Amino acid sequence: MKLQDMVYERPNVEELKVQIKGLVDEFKAASTFEEADAVRARYDELFDHYETLATLCYIRHSVNTKDEYYDKEQQWNDEQMPIIQEYSQMFTEALLESKFRPQFEDKYGDLLFINAEMEKRTFKPEIIADLQAENKLVTDYEKLLASAQIDFEGKKMTISELLPYKQDADDKLRLDAWTAEGNFYMENKAELDRLYDDLVKVRDKMGKALGHSNYIPLGYDRMTRNSYTKDDVDRFRKAVVKYIVPLADKIYRDQAKRIGKDYPMNYADAALMFRDGMAKPQGTADDILAHGKKFYHELSPETTEFIDFMYDNDLLDVLSKDGKAVGGYCTEIPDYQAEFIFANFNGTADDVETVTHEAGHAFAGYVAAREIDFKAYRNPTMESCEIHSMSMEFFAWKWAEGFFGPKTEKFKYQHLAGALKFIPYGTMVDHFQHIAYEHPELTPKQRDEEWKKLTAIYMPWIKMDEIPFFGDGAAWQRQHHIYSYPFYYIDYCFAQTVALEFWAFMQKDFDAAWEAYLKLVRLGGTKTFNGLVDAAGLDNPFDEEAFKKICETAGAWLDDFDESKLS
Repeated sequence: MKLQDMVYERPNVEELKVQIKGLVDEFKAASTFEEADAVRARYDELFDHYETLATLCYIRHSVNTKDEYYDKEQQWNDEQMPIIQEYSQMFTEALLESKFRPQFEDKYGDLLFINAEMEKRTFKPEIIADLQAENKLVTDYEKLLASAQIDFEGKKMTISELLPYKQDADDKLRLDAWTAEGNFYMENKAELDRLYDDLVKVRDKMGKALGHSNYIPLGYDRMTRNSYTKDDVDRFRKAVVKYIVPLADKIYRDQAKRIGKDYPMNYADAALMFRDGMAKPQGTADDILAHGKKFYHELSPETTEFIDFMYDNDLLDVLSKDGKAVGGYCTEIPDYQAEFIFANFNGTADDVETVTHEAGHAFAGYVAAREIDFKAYRNPTMESCEIHSMSMEFFAWKWAEGFFGPKTEKFKYQHLAGALKFIPYGTMVDHFQHIAYEHPELTPKQRDEEWKKLTAIYMPWIKMDEIPFFGDGAAWQRQHHIYSYPFYYIDYCFAQTVALEFWAFMQKDFDAAWEAYLKLVRLGGTKTFNGLVDAAGLDNPFDEEAFKKICETAGAWLDDFDESKLS
């Protein structure tokens, strides 16, 4: 069914509560495991329908945050979700206490209960009002960014539309674009500070209400960190500083020489990898989508079926426009076994990277919806989901010429270098969040100072200077994950490490790498992150050896690259 034909109606919350309570009672009264499992399946079906309605509302609101109907519906759903969570928790508790737990474990494995225990720890009825407040603050933040109308070059632009100018080879134009964006954030800084301050405090309050000293343990439970700990994350950060930062620093030093700038560089100059500009996709948005279809048709029979379904049902919205939320995402619409891709094309290489990235998520969701019946195991935890997306970006290299034409080799260089440069930044985002939630008493100015200190550690190539907002240590406020999805961002770093392993694998044997990737996708969420990485035959990113291998392989590829292909 086409996206526009999927029917949204406001969920009947009172009826849903009665239905969930009835299923909980049936589940507890079941006399056999088969009866209990059948009730569990009905509960999953009921919740799939609720999630479908909530997702359709979210999609239509993010596509046009100015639509008054869906704006009100999103506000209403933000208020109702914590109430529904109270009832879904009843079923989780019934499952954990079930006399048929051994049979459930025999059939589905113990990961079901490990995750359920974590889910149980994330909620008490006492925090419903706080969850509602959190949802509202996140929606207000995303609407604020979507409202941006930045005066530049005689036009009013969204944040996404400004990006090509922020990468332009003309030094003045590029700096002016960064300044214009910085001015937008500065004009709204008081509100950005208030929103984050309120978010930190309400999350800290919830963490303490659930028995913790701060929000961090709750944040880890909400992210279902089921196979590694805060200490493992800290060890990962140290390995990033030891191995990745020096390699990224060399890339930036080479870049500074290439474009004729002093090292360290300001944000505007760090954004320009080549003096004649970044590699950009050839053709229009339609051309990108058409070649994307060709790519997936030639990659495998499975991806052919997937991409035809996506295009035939209009399950992509990729053009940037006034009122559209920033960024990109993929989300599932369970009732229709469908995925939806949201992006903001702007004429840069990000268009190709975003659409292949989100299609990696969508492909994994498409396969899981058809091959994994058990709802709890359809999707793995988020860092594993990001392996699907980030690795798919690299699989697209084989078809890169159709996207970039004569700039193909240049794109490959900037993509690989960009992947390596991203890891320190993403790790810094996570480190910053740990500081923010360990010290909820920090003032907005103190948070900016912490960002400056971390920048010196993780991004020594950046010079804080006169660019408003960016030079003031406030650049973290444009990273919407910090506001909307606390502790999510490090998942991209774990996944990027694994994706780089896939990249190295496909340099040697593309077909074998694809088979390993397909095996990973087909496992869905049946294993933990560590278990999935092992099953794919890859190194765990918490092991220093993984960093050594990545740095050696990718560093050698970049060093051996023919510089004449960069123009």
